[in-house]
Amino acid sequence: MLPVRDAVERISRPDPRALDAGRIRADGAERYFANGMDIGFGAHASRNVRKVPRAFTGLGAYLGALLLTLARYPRLEVSLQLDGGEPFSQTTAMTAVMNGRAFGGSFHVCPEARADDGELDLLIADGVGRLEILGLVPRIMRGAHAGDPRLKLLRARSVLIESPAPLLVEADGEIAFEQAHRLEIEVLPGALRVLA
Repeated sequence: MLPVRDAVERISRPDPRALDAGRIRADGAERYFANGMDIGFGAHASRNVRKVPRAFTGLGAYLGALLLTLARYPRLEVSLQLDGGEPFSQTTAMTAVMNGRAFGGSFHVCPEARADDGELDLLIADGVGRLEILGLVPRIMRGAHAGDPRLKLLRARSVLIESPAPLLVEADGEIAFEQAHRLEIEVLPGALRVLA
């Protein structure tokens, strides 16, 4: 963390940096994200954070939500299409589309993501069971899950996700959509100006 004097000096002489953002179109509406969005396990855990007792904060709240979500989460049957390519079918416990690297500062979902590269990074988890999720969580927290055959790490500028079942969608920690069937997601290169 910057000392106050350094922070004031930096703000008084701004050096703006261009970062990407993401846009989701669904149900005739648009939502934007700076960090990331997901469907499946992560979206349900995000909704369950509200059910965790207030005594738990930060990482404790996320871990509490994870345990609540393990009791009941969907395995989704979706179709994905990246950059207008050939669609493919996927059974997934979670699919995340990231501009940043981590959710909540602790879950390094896409550790190689860069917020200024004009691309979105994806983590697609196969339809894994509870014990497999418990085994993956510590590896994802360390960002050490690349190469796991149950996970796909991909990059794209645009992502289309379609599902016959309604999808709960989380974006930047908030529920963006609750009953989406078609998600059109794209990167908006350099859309954000931040002080760096």
